[in-house]
Amino acid sequence: MSLLLAASLLGSTLAASAAWGAENQNVVLSLKQGSPSADINGAAAPIVKPVIKQGHLMVPLGVFSKAFGSQVTLEGTTRVTLLQGPHRLVMTIGSSTAWIDGRKIVLPVEPQMISDTLMVPLRAVAQGLGAKVGVDSKGRVSITMKVQDKQPSEEEGGFSGESVNQPTRIGNSYYGWSIDYPSGMMVNSYAGDESSVEFVDATGRYYMELYVSDAPEEQEPKALLAQLLRNAEDAGDLVVHREIVSRGSYPYARIFSRDSDEFIWETRMYYDNGRVYELYFADRDAVHYRDMSAFGGLLNSFQPVFPEGSAKAKVKDLSSVEEGLRMLNEPDYGITVGIPADWMYYDEYYYGKEGEGGFLMDVHSAPEGQQGDLKQWVQQLESYYADTFVPDAYELEKAVPISISGQEGQMVKVRYVDRGRWYTEYSFLIQHEGYRYELTYRVDDESTLAADMWEAVLASMIIDYDVVPGEFGNLGTPAYLQNSSAMVKRSSKAYAYTVSLPENWSSSRDWFESGNVEYELPGGTFEIDSVKNTARSTVLKHLQAYYNDKTSSSFGESEAKGLGVRNITLAGVPAVSFELHFPGKTFGHTERYLVFERDGIVHTVTIQLEDANATATQLQTLERVLQSVR
Repeated sequence: MSLLLAASLLGSTLAASAAWGAENQNVVLSLKQGSPSADINGAAAPIVKPVIKQGHLMVPLGVFSKAFGSQVTLEGTTRVTLLQGPHRLVMTIGSSTAWIDGRKIVLPVEPQMISDTLMVPLRAVAQGLGAKVGVDSKGRVSITMKVQDKQPSEEEGGFSGESVNQPTRIGNSYYGWSIDYPSGMMVNSYAGDESSVEFVDATGRYYMELYVSDAPEEQEPKALLAQLLRNAEDAGDLVVHREIVSRGSYPYARIFSRDSDEFIWETRMYYDNGRVYELYFADRDAVHYRDMSAFGGLLNSFQPVFPEGSAKAKVKDLSSVEEGLRMLNEPDYGITVGIPADWMYYDEYYYGKEGEGGFLMDVHSAPEGQQGDLKQWVQQLESYYADTFVPDAYELEKAVPISISGQEGQMVKVRYVDRGRWYTEYSFLIQHEGYRYELTYRVDDESTLAADMWEAVLASMIIDYDVVPGEFGNLGTPAYLQNSSAMVKRSSKAYAYTVSLPENWSSSRDWFESGNVEYELPGGTFEIDSVKNTARSTVLKHLQAYYNDKTSSSFGESEAKGLGVRNITLAGVPAVSFELHFPGKTFGHTERYLVFERDGIVHTVTIQLEDANATATQLQTLERVLQSVR
């Protein structure tokens, strides 16, 4: 097996030099299922025919070396490693488990030998190496990768993937740092937002890591040293030497420490241009901190800047940021898109930054019949805004046509108020083969992001429309497209009540036997809190005190305006309603508390609703929910 595999790898990479050319070029590989010919930057190249396995396109591993010069190595009889720039992908034949830059993933199909050729899942491997995957004008799958300083060695037939003119330094142009290329070390892991990178050597003796973080205020070396000492104390490390180094252009703080495994560490911290850089280096065999001086040349080469001009060509750039956008791959949906470089992962398929905005990806099934076309989808979205926002709280523009990866769609632009702040939202809508792709880019109007960045985000989008049909069945319908009048009855046996709630409300806590449930509606919340062994008068006393505190003007202007405390009927029994309004910079919000007792159990219904979302539709829905309580 190993000799056969090695031969298949070598045989498919010998022609690699034909695909490589000038520095800093985009290499585009195009191929198609069942075709024995691929296209590499316009030149035809023979390959083993790609095949479909379990709904995924499998390609010969060697195409990555042939097109991009990826370094392929075989360890033992089944373990294969690909190196491409800063990326390291490790796979095992017959196993779906793989590692990308030190991060464990699950491949959709395991690498396998087919007709004496090692075949791998195209999309997962390509994206693991930092490539963009899309569809070209001829309907072929296209893989695009930026290649830098990568002319293969003729002596090695292109197998090694090393360059003749190897860069002398490595760094990140977005985060602004560079260091001499650490000989014998490779990138082991790389943060998705590029803020950290880890280097290791093949023996495991040496380890180097760099962290970059924002620092709005200037940090003097004394403050940096104090932070290093706190970090060491928190980690339980013993500091054996500390100092501030002022020589050179970039002063820094430095400590040497010994960790619980008896490893010696040198840690440095720099400040420059609004960022803090933390550099860590460890030598497993070092006995005394002075032994670390052997690596002073490497560590002293660090600079919190990325060179410009001709010097830039000598630095291997780890950053994928272009024009302020960092490419994001979502293999589940076959989506590649550029988002603002410093936006972070927040939740499933959602990325953003507080005070700036966010980007959300969603794919769902299109309804059948007349409600299932793109035009109806746009109309439903427009109706949702009208039902959700009062007229003064949103501005909706007419939908305009767009195109993503050859598929026509629509863009809906709306400006609206969310929790008192104005946002501009761009919804990119694509419908294809029964599935709807909704990519939403939202920007805080008070942020410094360019108003036209949405155009760059749209231009960066690539969708492989074969992925979702091959992976998913019915994906359902998002809440905002569901019938707002449709209700579902819920009940609590332990607390003896029932209530009917809209199907399009989302639950924050929905265990009805716990005594507390909470649901979210557009711009508000609905909560029921039930308690036993507590007098109704006690609950009313606490709420009255809260009401009085918020409406009191004893120490100046009151925080809220009291809208009244009234006796009402709820769930067929007497109840008390407390209602307050809290003003805001643009729009305020209303809070309402309704208390009733039945069978020795005291229930408090709490409703909070933003003024911007207090539409007739929303108010009528809330009233129907209250009337349903039994």
